Amino acid sequence: MKRIELLLLAAIGLLSASWLLSDTLWPQPLTYFSFRAAFMQYSGVIAIGVMSLAMLLVLALVRRFPYHLFARTHKWIAVAYLALVFHSVALTTFGYWSQPIGWLLVALMLGGSAAAVQVLLGRVGAGRKVGGSIETLTHYPELDVIETRIALQPGWPGHAAGQFAFVTSDRREGAHPYTIASAWDPQDPHVVFITKALGDHTRRLRERLQVGMPVSVEGPYGRFDFEDDRRRQIWVGAGIGITPFVARMKQLASVPGDKAIDLFHPTSVYEPAAIDKLTAEARAAGVRLHVPVSGRDGRLDGERIRSAVPDWASASLWFCGPAKFGQSLRSDFVAQGLPAAHFHQELFQMR
Repeated sequence: MKRIELLLLAAIGLLSASWLLSDTLWPQPLTYFSFRAAFMQYSGVIAIGVMSLAMLLVLALVRRFPYHLFARTHKWIAVAYLALVFHSVALTTFGYWSQPIGWLLVALMLGGSAAAVQVLLGRVGAGRKVGGSIETLTHYPELDVIETRIALQPGWPGHAAGQFAFVTSDRREGAHPYTIASAWDPQDPHVVFITKALGDHTRRLRERLQVGMPVSVEGPYGRFDFEDDRRRQIWVGAGIGITPFVARMKQLASVPGDKAIDLFHPTSVYEPAAIDKLTAEARAAGVRLHVPVSGRDGRLDGERIRSAVPDWASASLWFCGPAKFGQSLRSDFVAQGLPAAHFHQELFQMR
């Protein structure tokens, strides 16, 4: 998010500098009407320029009413953007088009318009979609979680542990994002998703999904990849945030690594079947597993992690779970001397 903010600020600075080469915010003679006219041109240039950049970001990034309605706003925004492009072309001072500010606007509006057309045609991510079918469904009732294994058709490029994908099981509902919970094996092309009933859509999955049902999978996306130069790693997968760590453990079970790893999985509900499976996967991967149950052991915090891992200062910490919990752990560890660059948090928010 910080990079996006810096990108938008840089765009405003570049647009402002280019505009000032062509015009001024201090017209002579200075009157209310002359200043208003100049400011309207300036603000219009900034607005269409930033909106153009935002339309391009929709392609790259693609928060309280249902998700499928939120997703449809991308198309509504595209229609509004194309109307703004027409408005800008019609009202921008004609002399600007032969100067740097005009050239910059043309480049931005062409890029934004191309992005808007792709959104309207439903072509965003089309080149990264493959078909598949549901092979198995495993329900963990105490956790209200479903594990879904999907066999993929040819075309999937492979994925790394920690990445996510968009899955469509109902065209009317559209695609929803889920973290991948399986290692990639080209000899057995499949993906596994672990989903918790948290919203309208996920609460209906248990009744709607069936073995053999066709689905489409788009991806993979994401950079929560466990790659760093630390010899030790501490993982914290809170609740359903355990998913990327499950994928990484499956990968390590087949291709062992050289890092010492402690995995903390704080949970409020102890589901024996799920924990037994997690324990077996951790053992196969050579990962030391800690499962604090909040009602029995209290809330997991930085002090408890440091007590369990005495050489924590030489480690990197990888977190996936509730955002506020992650921010709290980050502040705690940084205050104790952990370099901020060694704390990695998955920011899994689509809106």
